[in-house]
Amino acid sequence: MKSVIITIGDEILIGQTINTNAAFIGEKLSVLSIDVIRTVVIGDEQESILNEIEAAEKIADLIILTGGLGPTHDDVTKAAISKYFDSELVLNSTVLTNIQDLFDKRGRKITKINEQQAYIPEVALPIHNPRGTAPGMWINRGNKIFVSLPGVPAEMRGMIDEYVIPKIKELIPNSNINVLRKNLLTTGIPESYLFEKLGDLTELLDSAKLAFLPSKYGVKMRITVSGADSSSLSDKISEIEQKIRTRVGRFIYGKDGELLENVIARLMIDRGLTLAVAESCTGGLVSHRITNVNGSSQFFERAFVTYSNGSKVEHLSVDENYINKYGAVSIEVARQMAEGVRAVSGTDIGLAITGIMGPTGGTENKPVGTVFIGVCDEKVCTAKEVKFGDERVLNKERTSQVALDILRRHLLGIPYDE
Repeated sequence: MKSVIITIGDEILIGQTINTNAAFIGEKLSVLSIDVIRTVVIGDEQESILNEIEAAEKIADLIILTGGLGPTHDDVTKAAISKYFDSELVLNSTVLTNIQDLFDKRGRKITKINEQQAYIPEVALPIHNPRGTAPGMWINRGNKIFVSLPGVPAEMRGMIDEYVIPKIKELIPNSNINVLRKNLLTTGIPESYLFEKLGDLTELLDSAKLAFLPSKYGVKMRITVSGADSSSLSDKISEIEQKIRTRVGRFIYGKDGELLENVIARLMIDRGLTLAVAESCTGGLVSHRITNVNGSSQFFERAFVTYSNGSKVEHLSVDENYINKYGAVSIEVARQMAEGVRAVSGTDIGLAITGIMGPTGGTENKPVGTVFIGVCDEKVCTAKEVKFGDERVLNKERTSQVALDILRRHLLGIPYDE
């Protein structure tokens, strides 16, 4: 089965809103082995909608539209669908009751504009929207399926999960094909290096699929297997995962949607260890990520943002002579910061970051993007140098990821290398 996803909304075209709807729908359809052969974004203009529906019907079996359904003047999808199918808009009593119930629950009085939302093309079956007032529409014509849903992500996702996907499963002949995915999350290694270290993918995967999805924090490896026997798929994906871990396991910090800070929290709590952090160039970002984790108070004791040289000396007991000799951004100062924050906090581990985020402040010997990260416990006090580019905010974000990964490796006894 082939599908086309049409996203409607001027706000997406001008970059005001990110199109997360198409990604969500595409992922859901791929689990059913439905190929998304085209996705397009168009504005709130009836002629554009009509043209895209006509083009999609020629190449796809399933056409899903999101957006342009609502009470305001720029929500034109319903009128376009009515015109395309030459189907009169008629009052649907079930939809009207649903809208009325929603307003009653919110203690509000229904308006004439909202009552108009209960009118849908006669050719369409309504799709209940328990989270909003705009109903979805399901239309069968010949061997084609047309689905129109609101653009509000929470409303659209609920309707996809609760109505659209179950109904498609009833209709498609290959709905017994299972698709299983697992995401392995890596950091500290570029995509090309990761690919090279994995070696022969044909031997590794044995008809499975592997996608590389890079981001500012690392590369996600998505393993996909499909077949009729779900139990054998689970065994197969586990086997592939183990082969991958054998080759690049030290770079893998988690699975699926796991965050590195959650991994750190679990390791710290399991080991009964405490942590203090000293940050300069990241301005508290590492501490922010750690304290986003529920339960971080069990191991996170305190943090210092020692941005100036004086604060490093005053709060962390960094030797002022070291700053004068080596510079505040140096492996020696990073080590002293980590040692100092651990000592003043009385924690098991001290983590420290100092660097040049840019776009100014770099030198020939220490260009913008130079960062030193120190980690210290009762046995080891060390620091590592890493280098990034010249985009300030991106450098801060990437530095926070590397700092957490260095801590992860320290806890697991994995040497840090590029």
